[in-house]
Amino acid sequence: MTDILIGRNNSTSVSLDPHFGNRHGMIAGATGTGKSVSLMVLAEGFSKLGVPCFLADVKGDLAGLAMAAGAPGDKLKARLDKLKLSDWKPQANPVVFWDLYGKLGHPVRATISEMGPTLLGRVLDLNDTQQGVLEVVFKVADDNGWLLLDLADLRAMLNFAVDNSKDISTHYGLISKQSLAAVQRALLQLEQDGADQFFGEPALELADLMRQDMSGRGVINVLAADQLILKPRLYSTFLLWLLSELFEQLPEVGDLDQPKLVFFFDEAHLLFDDCPAALQQRVEQVVRLIRSKGVGVYFCSQNPDDVPGEILGQMGNRIQHALRAFTPRDQKAVKAAAETFVANPKLDVTEAIGKLGVGEALASTLGKGGVPAPVEQVLVSTPCCRIGAITADERNTIRSRSPVGGKYDTAVNRESAAEMLAKRADDKAADANAVAADAPTKAAASGETGPAWSGAVHDALFGTKRRQGMIETMGKQVVRTMGSQLGRQILRGVLGGIFGGKR
Repeated sequence: MTDILIGRNNSTSVSLDPHFGNRHGMIAGATGTGKSVSLMVLAEGFSKLGVPCFLADVKGDLAGLAMAAGAPGDKLKARLDKLKLSDWKPQANPVVFWDLYGKLGHPVRATISEMGPTLLGRVLDLNDTQQGVLEVVFKVADDNGWLLLDLADLRAMLNFAVDNSKDISTHYGLISKQSLAAVQRALLQLEQDGADQFFGEPALELADLMRQDMSGRGVINVLAADQLILKPRLYSTFLLWLLSELFEQLPEVGDLDQPKLVFFFDEAHLLFDDCPAALQQRVEQVVRLIRSKGVGVYFCSQNPDDVPGEILGQMGNRIQHALRAFTPRDQKAVKAAAETFVANPKLDVTEAIGKLGVGEALASTLGKGGVPAPVEQVLVSTPCCRIGAITADERNTIRSRSPVGGKYDTAVNRESAAEMLAKRADDKAADANAVAADAPTKAAASGETGPAWSGAVHDALFGTKRRQGMIETMGKQVVRTMGSQLGRQILRGVLGGIFGGKR
């Protein structure tokens, strides 16, 4: 197989040329019109070509890629006849399940250092000043050899920066406690979304997403996102980190015969809802440039305008399922979707979008020279895997056979910034206690008295506000004695002079 069959009609068929698989794509349509099946057709087609795939399973129905379809019934046989798929047979795909929470798949983790201050600051939606403070904190950790692996490490570093803000400001530039507090609050919000389970070790290695099975088929990595999608900040953090890592680590390869990896983002509108402007700009930049790394990105959503126009303009391969024009917004979406296709004189696209049945679509792919082909209305192909969810026992069986389970299922917590800073604080406290304990011993050895004893001696000698001291008492006594003796001498002298006595 050289092309991926998307669908057929009575006169023609529409296929995706793997050479243009890295030119990205879009699958759109209303709920229940067959978007998930189209996504499965593409993922299965890429897997058969040996191309690994990664997809976020928001509803849980994409897990059926791991199981073979059942025996075809009458409806399926009739559909296969229309599609002219005489060689179709049930077949499972090589699948590895992932889950940020570690419940429905292998845990997915990344370290704080891998995320980096720039990307983390964009995820936290920090301003320029706060972003600069975060970069200083990372720099201090690097200079001291304190590893930043999880949120506890970053929080410990922020607390250290608060306690030592003057010294850090002297060496690295001014940082204020107010900015540090703002970063801590933003970090707390991310932590409440469950990011403490995402940041840690062992960190995901990209090579484990780009695997093939023993038969040469590309492994389909399915991320369980039914709970993750409820935390849009964490969801976007993970997806953006993954794209950024691929963009930074993979070498430039240009246009290959087929992609090295293909991403599918189901329910893509949730990725961009309330998305910070800086984060959206980063997604746009990565999508625009990652093509040259041999990576294809495919968004799946209800309306084409759910994806920002700058990103939608990068989507060369389009599959459009039915849209129902019940509201003015729906009518506008239908018109916008129709205008994105290359016109076909034999087809009224605007009218056809509203009349498509379940499993039908308007499809347009890139042809020779990367030129979009005219849009065609087709019956979407049928995957060989199960269409629908799988049971918990089936999932556990697939997971137990995974080649990466032993590597990621057990968390590792090695010594890093939090532990190093805690040990540093304990050492300082121990040194201070030792100095206090040695002080009386040193004083006794040198003949000196302790602070309490010297204070008592001082009060006894010199007195206090309430009572006289020994020196003061003795002094007054001497004065009184001297006064008495002098008085007697004077008196004797006076009387002697009067009575003629001798001295």
